[in-house]
Amino acid sequence: MRRKIPESTLPKIKRSQMITAEGLQKLRDEHDHLSRVERPDVTAKVSWAASLGDRSENADYHYNKKRLREIDNRIRYLCKCVDDLKVINYHPSQEGKVMFGAWVEIKNEEKGLQNRFRIVGYEELIGNKDYISMDSPMAKALLDKTVGDEAIVKTKMGDFVWKILKIEYQN
Repeated sequence: MRRKIPESTLPKIKRSQMITAEGLQKLRDEHDHLSRVERPDVTAKVSWAASLGDRSENADYHYNKKRLREIDNRIRYLCKCVDDLKVINYHPSQEGKVMFGAWVEIKNEEKGLQNRFRIVGYEELIGNKDYISMDSPMAKALLDKTVGDEAIVKTKMGDFVWKILKIEYQN
């Protein structure tokens, strides 16, 4: 059985507290769904399972109590996130430069690789395979660059040179 490591012993990772308006709306929608749909449903299941009597061997009761704790933890986390995050909206002055919220298309001539992704805040990464964190080495190397510029991304495997092909923003 795996034990959960207390958060107080984990190293604190400094993350940017930025988010796009769409990302914040997704977090609010998730909070709303958990509070209004999932939590009442699981609470009803716990009540039903508890009414059956002996709880010591009642799998429905134990599973749903665990699920209720998970939902409550996620709701608390989302409340804290929504309060701490700062929404960064598109501004016309960003046009032509790689900034927060940009869709960037890049190419590595040496390896023959080409990628397209959006630079966003940490909270928006889950479920979005074509998003990268603002705090990632790639995003840091690309910031403030323009089309045609080259960015050197330093990694443990060496330095990689990426050429910026295209920059777009969602308005």
